[in-house]
Amino acid sequence: MVTSLRPKSGPTRSYHFPEFHDEVLSSGIRLLTAPVKKLPIATILVIVDAGSVAEQPGKEGIASLTAAGLLEGTNRFNGAELAEKFEQLGTSLESGADWDSAFVRITVLSDKLEEATRLLGEVISSPVFPAREVERRKAERLAEILQLESEPRGLADEKFSEFLYSPESRYSRPDEGSTESVSALSREDVEDFYRSTYRSGGTTVIVAGDVTPERARSLVADAFQKWPTGSRKEAQLTAAPRTKARKVHIVHKPDAPQSELRVGHVGLPRRHPDFFPTLVMNAVLGGLFGSRINLNLREAHGYTYGASSYYDWRRGAGPFVVSTAVQSEVTAPALTEILLEIDRIRTDKISDEELTLARDYLEGVFPIRYESTAAIAAALATLVIHTLPADYYDAYRKNIHSVSADAVLAAANAHLHPLELQTVVVGDAKTIQGTLAEPKFGELLVHNG
Repeated sequence: MVTSLRPKSGPTRSYHFPEFHDEVLSSGIRLLTAPVKKLPIATILVIVDAGSVAEQPGKEGIASLTAAGLLEGTNRFNGAELAEKFEQLGTSLESGADWDSAFVRITVLSDKLEEATRLLGEVISSPVFPAREVERRKAERLAEILQLESEPRGLADEKFSEFLYSPESRYSRPDEGSTESVSALSREDVEDFYRSTYRSGGTTVIVAGDVTPERARSLVADAFQKWPTGSRKEAQLTAAPRTKARKVHIVHKPDAPQSELRVGHVGLPRRHPDFFPTLVMNAVLGGLFGSRINLNLREAHGYTYGASSYYDWRRGAGPFVVSTAVQSEVTAPALTEILLEIDRIRTDKISDEELTLARDYLEGVFPIRYESTAAIAAALATLVIHTLPADYYDAYRKNIHSVSADAVLAAANAHLHPLELQTVVVGDAKTIQGTLAEPKFGELLVHNG
């Protein structure tokens, strides 16, 4: 039999993120332009400091509802007419909101850019938020919540945040709102949120594609000339944990054959100086298919089809989470292995092979993430939202490659907190409760699903 060795990879090619021009217009709007001449298309992405953290208590879900409502009509066009106008330009309008910001986005042929930009400016400068459409959007969200709460995976994610963060933290409640908060929202709430947050001082317009900075400046200045000036008061974000004592929360789902497991604690804000060592550390722990947690639970023990860990990077301290689903009878053994892997990566340095695998993966997939104009615009939005340096993408692979095994060990010790782990198990309490009533797992609490 003839065998062949796997060929070695060649040297890493150099990578340069597209150059971009960064300026502030007289209106206060920040404009980033990235000329990319490969194809005659351009993406316009508008980012507004109007994410979920800007919501007032009791108004959870208003950020998402407001962003969605932008698509439902202006002073000149209703929602259907607006959609048709964009279709005639060969594009469609997208909008949404997350924890940190709201966005509106289109990608269009460059010869349609002027008309598309003007129409986009109209959409976010003069929305009318029809009451009937606001109610329709609310009904869609309420139906989505019902579906999520009936499905163990979505319920586990929601309950994990609830049990992880203090009740005062916005992070303890769903970013798109709960049944109670969404049901209480009104068209007037949408309009009030829009008027208080959608302002020039909290707005960035990103144009990436077949366009010059001069043309982008002229288009945006014209299209957004009616944009209200000023900026909202910065929200005071609380990301404190509900408790620092290790606990297990069983969310009872009668006769469930599987357990949805979430294990973790409050993590780090995106701008933490240990971002790169922590990123590599998590890749080894649970961020890759060949990570320790997945190889342990899937390959060594056959407990699951897949297990992973991640840090949810936000402006505030988002969660660190280990996520998997296992058969009910192996819930306790699977949790035991997760805890062992978290302890193990804090005790001994990772191997050279593990370090190389993690770094090579993170370095290798990086350039292909930014091949389209929409992806380039989204990358620039990340710079804006998290106030990252202008050379962040050019320096990314160097920063990853400079992470050592010692740095990974230090990050694991500094940013993994075994004694503070919160575990959420969505499953049949009658089957799993007895096996989880062990001191090593923490105080056990049972909740109705």
